[in-house]
Amino acid sequence: MTALYDLMLLIDSSAPDERRQEILGNVDTMLRNGGTVVGSHDWGSRKMTFEIDHHPEAAYHLIQFEGGKDLLEQLNQSLRILDDVLRFRIIRQLPGAPPPPVGPEPVRGDATDEPDGRVAARAAADAAPESADADSE
Repeated sequence: MTALYDLMLLIDSSAPDERRQEILGNVDTMLRNGGTVVGSHDWGSRKMTFEIDHHPEAAYHLIQFEGGKDLLEQLNQSLRILDDVLRFRIIRQLPGAPPPPVGPEPVRGDATDEPDGRVAARAAADAAPESADADSE
């Protein structure tokens, strides 16, 4: 019996591009030999909240696939020993689950949230002296 799974793969972003492509190629080959690839999303390199093995950044990849128990065992065994794979997580999706986002959610409080590049608190602090001058006139 096959089910739908999400594979979140964190690869060392300091590894050469050829090595990262080799890892993704090996994973893709395993998935296609034992199941069906439904979707693949490259979320790019991002700073992690906590370092993993002294690596502050990782290249994030989300791969959706259908497969059985044998494929899951093969993936777990292979990804556990592959160099430059910092973390991976395989999650079974329930029927009717929404599709994954195209990219990661923006970080809250990011300076790009404001149209002029300033965070809201800084913009409010800058605006306070102007309104005080208007009241005194």
